[in-house]
Amino acid sequence: MPPFRLDGRTALITGGASGIGESTARSFAAAGAHVLIADIDLPRAQNLAGELGGSPHQCDITDEESVRRLFAAVPALDILVNNAGIGLVGGIEETEAEDFDRVVRVNVRGMFLVTRAAMPLLVASHGSIVNIGSVAGLIGVRKRFAYCATKGAVVAMTRQLAVDYPTQIRVNCICPGTVDTPFVEAYLEKYHRNEKEKVRNELNQRQPIGRLGRPEEIANLALYLCSQEASFVTGSIYTIDGGWTAA
Repeated sequence: MPPFRLDGRTALITGGASGIGESTARSFAAAGAHVLIADIDLPRAQNLAGELGGSPHQCDITDEESVRRLFAAVPALDILVNNAGIGLVGGIEETEAEDFDRVVRVNVRGMFLVTRAAMPLLVASHGSIVNIGSVAGLIGVRKRFAYCATKGAVVAMTRQLAVDYPTQIRVNCICPGTVDTPFVEAYLEKYHRNEKEKVRNELNQRQPIGRLGRPEEIANLALYLCSQEASFVTGSIYTIDGGWTAA
């Protein structure tokens, strides 16, 4: 058998219809998994699921009832990838309370709701969780107060779950640097519409390797962490950031 196979396993990916989530769905499907693509954008989830032979699910992870409906349609689960998340630009004095609350609802409460709902299924299957964090959860990033706070929470929740469930499941966290996704494009369009290429180059140079990450690079690390080859890995925080946090 080639390594890093997921044959016969069912994987749920939140925010699975675009960016890192889409690449993860593609990587897992190629490795033999049945992918459940949960996204707020149902048409996009349906298109991707149709291409990969997976199952699309519309879900707002911040809404407890929406999460309940999602898991009512999931009888068994081996892998959960908590990928859905949003960002916010601004230091603490520039951050409005309602904007802070919105980032917390998605990045922290949403992950909590989905993970809590998934736990009985994952314990039953001795499954695996991969949380998509960020280097912003490990270091201070300028003008990212709310984002840093919430991604720090993702790191902490990962470690706590690994301590509470040391033999039942495995839980790990991937902390990417800046990755070339629609998330980054939306940031450039919103905040730097008239200087996109200049800021894009600055983002490239922020990583010592001199470029943005690629979504498939994050997806392939997630694949390893969910595979049998990583059976001794739990409670770990993996940076994949082109050397950003090493500099």
